Parts: sequence; C-alpha cells; structure tokens
Amino acid sequence: MNCLQSWPEPIVRVQALSESGLTAIPDRYIKPISDRPSLKTTSTKNLDTTHINIPVINLQNLFTNNQSLIDETLTLISKACRDWGFFQIVNHGVSHELMKQARETWREFFGLPIEVKQEYANSPSTYEGYGSRLGVDKGAILDWSDYFFLNYMPVSQRNESKWPVLPQSCRKLIAEYGDEVVKLCGSLMKVFSINLGLGEDQLQNALGGEDIGAGLRVNFYPKCPQPDLTLGLSPHSDPGALTLLLPDENVSGLQVRKCNEWVTVKPVPNAFIVNVGDQLEVLSNGIYKSVEHRVIVNAVKDRVSLALFYNPKSNLLIQPVKELVTEDRPALYPPMTFDEYRLYIRTRGPCGKAQVESLKSPR
Repeated sequence: MNCLQSWPEPIVRVQALSESGLTAIPDRYIKPISDRPSLKTTSTKNLDTTHINIPVINLQNLFTNNQSLIDETLTLISKACRDWGFFQIVNHGVSHELMKQARETWREFFGLPIEVKQEYANSPSTYEGYGSRLGVDKGAILDWSDYFFLNYMPVSQRNESKWPVLPQSCRKLIAEYGDEVVKLCGSLMKVFSINLGLGEDQLQNALGGEDIGAGLRVNFYPKCPQPDLTLGLSPHSDPGALTLLLPDENVSGLQVRKCNEWVTVKPVPNAFIVNVGDQLEVLSNGIYKSVEHRVIVNAVKDRVSLALFYNPKSNLLIQPVKELVTEDRPALYPPMTFDEYRLYIRTRGPCGKAQVESLKSPR
C-alpha cells in the first residue's frame, strides 16, 4: 500500500459543508444523471420497491436443541444469501444497550469541534482515522459523507492510540462492541459453511482461522440540501468476506440492488444488517454473490452507521474452496491475496461490482 501516501487534493469535511448553511452542493459532489438517486419508491415490471424489504431472520432458533428449528433457520439464511446477498438478523446475542451506546458515542464524536477530529485525519496509505473520501483519483466525483476507520483484527494491527480519546467512553466501547460483533461474524461463518455443505470451520479456516482481519468503519452522512443530486456512498460491493452493519435507528439510507432496481432497506429495531462480501463470493465459487449497494442522504437529518468488515488474513491466497469446484462448475476466480484485492477500491474508490466481475475466468 506504500504507493498511496497522500490525498491528491486538499480534504474538505462534508459535515463542515453541511453545517455552513449552503443551499446548493459543490459540483464535486454532483453525480451524473444516470447515477443520481430517485427519492421516490417505485413499482416497475421488475420489482415493486414500495413494500419490499430484505429478509429479516430470527437467530434465536439456532441456539435451541430443536433440530427442525435449527434447520429452518439455516434454510432461511441460505435462501437470503443466494437470493439477496443481504439480510437482517434479530435475537443475535449482542446486547441492545451496547449497540445503542456504540452508535450514540460515535454520534457524539462527529459532533465534536472540527479541530478535535482533525487530530485523527487519515491518509490513503491505511485509511485509518478520520476521512472524507475513498480513492485517490484526482478530480473524482466525491460522496456526501465523512467516516472514521480503524483496524480491529488482527490484534497485532490494532493501534488504540489512533482511536478517539473523546468522548471518554469511546475507546472502551470500541473494544466491547468490536469483540461482540467479531464473535457474531464467526458464528455466521459457521452457518454459511454448513449451508454450503462444508465442515462448519472450513470457511473460517480458509480466511485464516483465528488470524482473520477486521476493520470498523463508522459512517457519518450529514444532511444535504440537494439529496437528489448526490449519494452518501456510491454503488459498490464490499471487498471483504462479510459485513455486519449497525444502521441508524431513525433514518433509512442503505439501498440494495435487486432485479436492477434499488430497494431501500427498512431497518428493524435492534437488528444488524448482514451482507455477503466479494471474498465469500470467491470462496463459494459464486454460489453466494456479493451484491451492489449504495447510500442515499437526507435533506433534514444526519445519519450514523457502524460497519464491521470481516476480512481474510491479508496475505493469504483466497480462492474457491476445492469441494465447491467441479467439472460442471470450474473455479470462477483466480487465487489472490486480500492485500492485492483491496488495493483496487483503495485506489479507485467504489466502482459497483467491476472488480470481482473482472476476476471471473472465461468459461
């Protein structure tokens, strides 16, 4: 990652723009007409997006001794992975109070004076810290968002000195929340592995066993005077294996592409949103597919969300699991380390599914 040392232009904090009282957004944030969001729900021949939502799955039955209930839940998760690549989970074992405290603490962080947050300003070499753009292409059209990114796993790459000192509860909550969501991701990987007909630890081991990577990205989407012209986050699929998102409890914003339409996810109280990442698509040899998603912004309300990216060990070759490669279904993707893979999005920013699709072997 040493080729990415600095941003190509001075960084402008989107929150500062929003709070300045401007009535028109700068040209740098205006998307091409074809990429602009429709802020109305629609019904087309492909999909009625008015009443649809991603699946909501109760994990409580996984913790019972009733095999039929366990099997039913496994089936629901398998179908969601294949049909949507996204689903929400409730009764997942993470304290609702911890979820609330984590979200509120980060909301407080983004409410701090700009000079306090600037102490954590990031660079494209690691992205760790307080940031306002993805990608280093000079003159790129930017997204209407700020963020804070930190490495959580492996522990050897965890640098708590880069974690915010304020609010005072922040560092403690990062550790408590991080431990819980990493554990939950490990449990979900077991489910995915079983559903693919593999040993329950096989996918986890393919990611590096206990030596996996994990990063926390806290997104802040300031209110926007022209939300119909821009996006909080451009269309992309997540480069890692699995993402666990704690959404804003008051404001919807995440949209998932389904049947070439954009479906706005309606968050369920105390739920996490789970989505398949590119590395899980590769490991499953395309049985599970990462799905393009984006974020719209709001004219009157800010929005905060916490995304935990569950990633392979960075220097481990990731390729389709051999049991899922057959004569009828040869390996669709070549071996590649996660370090090599994520360099693409860190250099170019969000680009739909262009990266993972470009890897597919001709058949």
